[in-house]
Amino acid sequence: MIKTDFNKYTSKFITLADKTKLNRAGKNIIKSFNNGDLSYWNDINSFVTREELSQIIEVANYVRDNCDVFIVIGIGGSYMGSKALIEALLPSFNRNHPEIIFLGTNLSSDYYKEVIEYIKDKNVIVNVISKSGETLEPNIAFSIIKYIMEGKYNNEELRDRIIVTTDAKKGSLRKLANDNGYFTFDIPSKIGGRFSALTPVGLFPLAVMGIDILNLLEGFIDASTYNDDAINYAITREALFRKKKYVEAFTVYDEKLYYFTEWLKQLFAETQGKSGKGILPISIVNTRDLHSMGQFLQQGNDIVFETVIGVEKASVIKVAKYDKTLHEINRIAEEKVCIAHYSDKTPSLVIHIEELDEYNMGELMHFFIVAAIAGALLINVNPFDQPGVQKYKELINEGINNIFIF
Repeated sequence: MIKTDFNKYTSKFITLADKTKLNRAGKNIIKSFNNGDLSYWNDINSFVTREELSQIIEVANYVRDNCDVFIVIGIGGSYMGSKALIEALLPSFNRNHPEIIFLGTNLSSDYYKEVIEYIKDKNVIVNVISKSGETLEPNIAFSIIKYIMEGKYNNEELRDRIIVTTDAKKGSLRKLANDNGYFTFDIPSKIGGRFSALTPVGLFPLAVMGIDILNLLEGFIDASTYNDDAINYAITREALFRKKKYVEAFTVYDEKLYYFTEWLKQLFAETQGKSGKGILPISIVNTRDLHSMGQFLQQGNDIVFETVIGVEKASVIKVAKYDKTLHEINRIAEEKVCIAHYSDKTPSLVIHIEELDEYNMGELMHFFIVAAIAGALLINVNPFDQPGVQKYKELINEGINNIFIF
């Protein structure tokens, strides 16, 4: 269940008239999602087939039974979606076996030294994720981990401990997997990294960690009923931008959703931030950040609006002093902060899910993907490319003499 309110804390900043022209464009976008060229977002088979789902679950069971540490190597969309869902859905402490480590997200030698030391006496299985096989950070991470594993396991054992998620037909990682007999999952050709959390890219690590991926997918597909709301959200964001609200703070009141806001930052920045356009996404975790960012949102430069993501049901912990549960107090804080910000400089768009579970998180991911794509179409940019990230890659590769690991 998704509940939205895009009017209560925005009405003094934008009016219906401000959204009229955008609404006309939005109607065409709705048609495209419901029965047009973007309708594949409502079809589970666009992301993963039944056969692939069975393979994912079967291989995930094998991984859980045969390693102490499961290493997922990838960067950006190759890891952020699964990381966000793991943090949202699993206990913060005493998680299920095996332990999961995400690698390939940085180039810190001190961090890698710690990882190498930590895994040297542990049984390891690795899932390396890269569509092209030529992304620098995962390349380096996999070369380091593969070297360590080659010192512990023979070639036959390595075939059971290296799992590759890559393009179905081409790329250096596909060739490596084919040459060595590594098990592979395919990345759908028309779904880019930041949209791939509900493809084998994200589903396999989630299944290894015991998350109910079938329920997650069910929520994702059912959320097509919220397409109109998602496009209304995209329209409201753009109307605020035209009122010089250039920064969007994705604000949550549950620490477990922090990495979800990180996923949102990538989703919106990479989908809409091009051709000199787009809204700058930032993330806020309250009530922690009320004692820092809260000051800016209340009295600083008035370029910010918030998208507040709330959860309606949570664990019951009584706070006797206030005769309320902790979650009730948290919900009161959310409401009163929206009121305080609205009274001054900052409008808020409110999106609630019922609870933190697989179904609701699947719905929420679908909602924001539709909104991100719709928002890009509203400002006439291509939602599916990211030409800006190529420049730094080219310069770094020049600096290391274009040496690729695979």
